[in-house]
Parts: sequence; C-alpha cells; structure tokens
Amino acid sequence: MTLLSLTSPTHTARFGACAALARRLRAPLAAVAAGLGLALGATAALAQPTALPGKGVKVLPLKSSIAEETFQTLLVMKGLEKLGYDVQPIQEVEYPTAHIAIGNGDATFMADHWNPLHADYYKNAGGDAKLYRRGTYSGNAAQGYLIDKKTADAHGITNVEQLKDPKIAQLFDTNGDGKADLTGCTPGWGCEAMIEHHLDAYGLRNTVTHQQGTYSALIADTITRYRAGKPVLYYTWTPYWVSNELKPGKDVVWLEVPFSSLPGEQKGLDTRLPNGKNYGFVVNQQQIVANKAWAEANPAAAKLFEVMQLPVADINAQNHLMSRGQNKAADIERHVNGWIKAHQKTFDGWVQQALAAAR
Repeated sequence: MTLLSLTSPTHTARFGACAALARRLRAPLAAVAAGLGLALGATAALAQPTALPGKGVKVLPLKSSIAEETFQTLLVMKGLEKLGYDVQPIQEVEYPTAHIAIGNGDATFMADHWNPLHADYYKNAGGDAKLYRRGTYSGNAAQGYLIDKKTADAHGITNVEQLKDPKIAQLFDTNGDGKADLTGCTPGWGCEAMIEHHLDAYGLRNTVTHQQGTYSALIADTITRYRAGKPVLYYTWTPYWVSNELKPGKDVVWLEVPFSSLPGEQKGLDTRLPNGKNYGFVVNQQQIVANKAWAEANPAAAKLFEVMQLPVADINAQNHLMSRGQNKAADIERHVNGWIKAHQKTFDGWVQQALAAAR
C-alpha cells in the first residue's frame, strides 16, 4: 500500500473538504446550543419559587399565662413561618390586655380567644372594626363547677344552689371559716367575671368563697386534697389536663345551676344543653383573633387563621403530657412537630389554601 504524502494534491483536497464540512456543521450546532441555553434559562426562571407572601413581615403572637396554650399558639406560628412570615417569640399577657394590644396593632394575633366567654374583651378592644376572627380553631370548649363524686353521692349534691345550705357548704371548707372554698380563676380571666356573677345570681355569697390566684397552683392543691380523700369544689374547663386527672363521672361530677344567668355581652343566653343539663356556661369555640388591618393586608395569614382546625382531643392529650412533666419549651416544640408530622397532609393543606389566597 502506498501512503499519501501530506503535501500531495489528493490529501490536500480531502483535508479541505473535511474542513468545509466542519464549518457547515458548526453553525447549526452553535444555534442549537444557544437555543438549549435559552430554553434551560427559561425553565430555570420558571422553576424559581415565587416570593412567599410573608417575606419581610413581622408577626408578634400573644398568649395568656396558661402554659398549655403554647401548643395551639406554636402550631399557628409554624404555619405562618411556612408562609414566610418573620414570627417573633410569644409574649404573655392576660386576655383583656391581649385583645386591646391586638386591636391597637401592638401585637398581631392570639390563638385562644374564647367565643362568647371573651365577648366583653372583644367589644372593649374595638370589636369587628379593629379585630379579625373567622373560622373555628377548636370547638366544643366546656366549663363549669365540679365536686368529688364521693361527697356528691353521700350527700345527694347535684346543683350549686345546694351550697346555700351552710351544712353542705361547710363540707368544702379548707381554711376553717365555715364557708365552701371554690377553686376559681386567675384574676383577669373571663371566667373570673362569670364566677363572681354566679355567686350573686345564685345567692352564694354568704356560704361560698371564690379562691383566686394562679390557677395552676390552686388546682394542684385541689388535686392533692382529692388524693388525700378530702372533698373538693372547683371550676375548670376543657380542653385542659385537669379532666384527665380528675375524670368526670368517675372521680368527680359536674354541678348544674338552677337557671341560666350570664353577665355583660352574654346576658340573656341560654346555657342549657341539648340533653337538658345546665352547667351555667355556654359551650364555647376557640378562635384565632388578629388585628383587622393587618389581616386585610396579609390575606395569606388571614386565610390560615380561618382554615386551621385542631381537635379538642388533641389539645387534651398534649396538655396531659405537660401535666406529666413534659412541659419545657423543647417538649412543647417536639409535641407540635410531632403533631404536624402525624397530620402532614392536613397541615400542608392549610398552607396551600393560605398561599392561594395571596395570589
């Protein structure tokens, strides 16, 4: 075989043809590459997440001194964070001040507004003109008066009106003054006004003392008395952990009232239940209350507040864990994260509805 010389005419011709072919292919390939670059760039642009509606917006949450409200409040905060809001640490103030602060725009929201128990606070803070509340965060919140079942059965006690009898009242005397000592409410809570009103309406002032202070400390003493076999008389509500410790129907019984009687904005409401029982309080719904102007400027957050729903049983279960010692900030954070993980589809659904409201 004869090798072609690099300088031969035949080789030169072939080399020139190849070079020309390469030049012809280079232009369309470059165009394709450029086109791909533009397409990829456009795809990347489309893939970029749109700015979250809460970006750059601060949120200041409030709650009362009830530690067990942290669970509900923190769950709302987690939802707001998913929307991009800059959520600040929870500030603790009692209900009357909280409603006014939110109405004035000094705070953003609270997750434990009881309706209608807090009706007077809501009205005094500006009502619908300054506050936003829509949807039901948690329903079927009950409250009332209870005594230990042993004493109730032994003396046939079923109604608070029976406490007008000094002999019956003395059974619940804890300090030796001959009057029944009712474990009542922390000053400033909505139930304080209710209990004070009931003492007058049912003629109990002369035989019953409303013992007030920090509720958690008062009820702890009450439970200690119960475990020592002593009679107890107390106010409580659900959702809360107390009814996991002193179980209605087994350990304690609810007391009825002789007739419906409520103060302030609730005046005239009938507290009788569908089953005919009357425990003196309207069944409440817990709602998220926010500053109205802020809610209108933040439709994503407003929608989140509206659609979130938390079962009473879940609140009771978490509160019970707190009563058993899991009450540190890290514990509650873990409880909230655990709830979200167990209800991820529900939580994500809230966030998606909120995002849609901002579009």
